[in-house]
Amino acid sequence: MTLLRTQLGTTLRGHRLQQRRTLRDVSGAARVSLGYLSEVERGQKEASSELLASICDALDVELADLLAQVSDELRSGSTAAPVTPLVPTPVEQPSIEPALALVGAPTRRRDPVSLAA
Repeated sequence: MTLLRTQLGTTLRGHRLQQRRTLRDVSGAARVSLGYLSEVERGQKEASSELLASICDALDVELADLLAQVSDELRSGSTAAPVTPLVPTPVEQPSIEPALALVGAPTRRRDPVSLAA
């Protein structure tokens, strides 16, 4: 059974990450300490109704909509999976050899010894 505070935190974090906002940004807008907001998101602290309203205002989410979403998730028995922030995937560096071939440049570096000969 999922605790209400855990589901509230998970849902709030999901909204924040969906907006690609940082804890610092939202905590400043909600006028709550960054550490406390982090604890609320992790389900470690119970948020008062005033604090929830302030966080919802900062996230531009209606408190009633947040509570309905949390209620639906609790009723279905599924815990919303925390949204992970988008992390750029490493991009493989393209080979420069095809471009060099187009301009007629040598495609391999020459050994300094062969250049001296």
